[in-house]
Amino acid sequence: MPMVELSEPRGRYLLLAEREDIMVWFEQGVGVREIARRLGRAASTVSRELDRNSATRPVRRDGAGSVKPRYRASLAQANADRRARRPKQSKLAQPVSGARSCRRLRWRVMAGLRLRWSPQQIAVRLKLDFPDDPEMWVSHETIYQALYVQSRGGLRRELTQALRTGRAIRKPRRCAGERRSRGRTDMAMISERPAEADDRAVPGHWEGDLIMGQGNRTAIGTLVERSTRYVMLLHLPGGTDAVTVRDAMLDAIATLPEHLWRSLTWDQGKEMARHREISTAADLPIYFCDPHSPWQRGTNENTNGLLRQYFPKGTDLSVHTRQHLDAVAIQLNGRPRKTLNYQTPAETLNQLLSNPYPTTGVATTG
Repeated sequence: MPMVELSEPRGRYLLLAEREDIMVWFEQGVGVREIARRLGRAASTVSRELDRNSATRPVRRDGAGSVKPRYRASLAQANADRRARRPKQSKLAQPVSGARSCRRLRWRVMAGLRLRWSPQQIAVRLKLDFPDDPEMWVSHETIYQALYVQSRGGLRRELTQALRTGRAIRKPRRCAGERRSRGRTDMAMISERPAEADDRAVPGHWEGDLIMGQGNRTAIGTLVERSTRYVMLLHLPGGTDAVTVRDAMLDAIATLPEHLWRSLTWDQGKEMARHREISTAADLPIYFCDPHSPWQRGTNENTNGLLRQYFPKGTDLSVHTRQHLDAVAIQLNGRPRKTLNYQTPAETLNQLLSNPYPTTGVATTG
């Protein structure tokens, strides 16, 4: 495809005449806001234009002796025309010989995908890890295009299997499966749960569930802490009877300090028939969701969706060893989360362990 030259910028772009006015007024010492007012443009537009196109040399000194960069309208227009050319080569395209920064960027993106990080998580962590190196920044949309759009490719197509959906093409939405409720009588309902659990201000409130395998004959237990999103997986090789679930849960509870176990919320499943024994042994209040209300365990539902990347629906979950479940939990807890400002659950939990009596929570949404 030939390169398209844009001889006349569109209305939202600065014209050469406007850039010449900016150059003259900037040399005269007119402020950014006043320049913007005279042009009828946003002050941020003028500010970005000066930041992007002002050379550090040659410089001039104003009357007070301070150094100011020089802005040249012709050079700014040439830069704008160059940036406007289409098509652009993707930053994730196969790098040419010597393009070391592109090669490093591709390696980091592919490594993140293999760790099952989402494109958005990869994009934000790149900025956090390389704050002073814009060459190592890339948008999540660029990553998606490199995976899905043939003309914008650059990443191996099989890496789409590492995405949460695992689809070979992009789709705008996914359908969530329905869940059925099993009633119980000897249980405290979620309406009785302390208010502190709702706003996530205090860590130690957990949500739990089972993810089921083929024919609902095998399962893995999941526990996720609402504040840190820290995940623990319960190995259930003996089935999903109440005794097996009770023993696995008590083993998991024993691995963390008591102050990180304030409550547990579960759905109305028969696997929790011995919930009173768990509550008594661990001094842990257990609450149950209303029927047909999975959103009352939204954090756990979201986590189970992430876990389906590792444990697809319709597969035999009994084949996974305790060691494999631990490895999956470690990988998921090392995954940056948007709701944690792109910190990982493991990092957030470590902060809590170093300060066992926090006064505020680490997250409020998600």
